Amino acid sequence: MSELQLRIREAMKNAMRAKEKERLGTIRLMLAEFKRIEVDERIELDDNRVLSVLDKMTKQRRDSIAQFEAAGREDLAATERFEQEVISTFLPAALTDEEVTTLINEAIAATGAANMADMGKVMGYIKPKAQGKADMGAIGKLIKEQLK
Repeated sequence: MSELQLRIREAMKNAMRAKEKERLGTIRLMLAEFKRIEVDERIELDDNRVLSVLDKMTKQRRDSIAQFEAAGREDLAATERFEQEVISTFLPAALTDEEVTTLINEAIAATGAANMADMGKVMGYIKPKAQGKADMGAIGKLIKEQLK
């Protein structure tokens, strides 16, 4: 079991002891997703894969919040915001705008990217370094601006 999964299990126990029902529910959702992937793919998740799953769950919450707000369902949006906050506590510190720009410039130089056809190379270089630390969609937009 990965170190991050152990931290999450410990957080689950703490939430149980503190009787934090909503936090416990969110942590159980995370653990259930890990278990589903391990059973479906017959693998044991490492920290990188756990981060990837948490990043995906955060993105799902962001999308849901936008949809709920557009539909005027603030109650559901608040629930999603809370879940997003709980999930983000297990993600590494977010990259600053300067760090993202530096990483993009480094990737473009390392891959020799010159136009939009090289976008995949740049994203492939950046993804392992920024996974869980930055919104990959936003990074993609910044790369497109530089490769025009």
